Amino acid sequence: MLIKNPKFEISVMNKSQYPKNKLPQIVLAGKSNVGKSSFVNCMINRKGLARTSSEPGKTRQINFYNMDEKFYFVDLPGYGYSKMSKAEQDKVGASIETFLKNSKNINLVVLLIDIRHDPGANDKMMMDYIKSTGHRYIVITSKADKIAKTKVQSYVDNIAKILDVPEDLIFGFSAENGLNKELIWEVIEESLALH
Repeated sequence: MLIKNPKFEISVMNKSQYPKNKLPQIVLAGKSNVGKSSFVNCMINRKGLARTSSEPGKTRQINFYNMDEKFYFVDLPGYGYSKMSKAEQDKVGASIETFLKNSKNINLVVLLIDIRHDPGANDKMMMDYIKSTGHRYIVITSKADKIAKTKVQSYVDNIAKILDVPEDLIFGFSAENGLNKELIWEVIEESLALH
């Protein structure tokens, strides 16, 4: 899919601020610093649309990126950042849950997992919660450029097993070299066609 004029539209804290239009939403969930912003930038060939940070826990709000008025990429706050206070972590968790429960236009939820690490308790909880909402979902294992090419598939298979995800719903991905970018676009386009 060619995105010509992507733009950052709004950061929201609560549901009264969600955009009122009916554009479908491709929602990105994952731990702090897993590469959600890099994923957005890679998919649309823009370096700095989604602000990336080397400091985990930067995104505390829900960010809406408007893709040519066709759909939104919605970047949820990263969860599980240990330097956040318990109260802050709870607040982030609540805002993610509220969004996934209340937004009427969710088309697909994309859970990002760092390919180098086994999914932790937070990841499993998130996966179970996404499944419980009934939303369509895929899992993307980010940072695949950080391991040997020959090992990517076995790492992906391992994560699929831990999260109990069918193998056609999980993809190795690298924002550095665009691994599986076209394939992921196909999945997104198929999902948008069902909206």
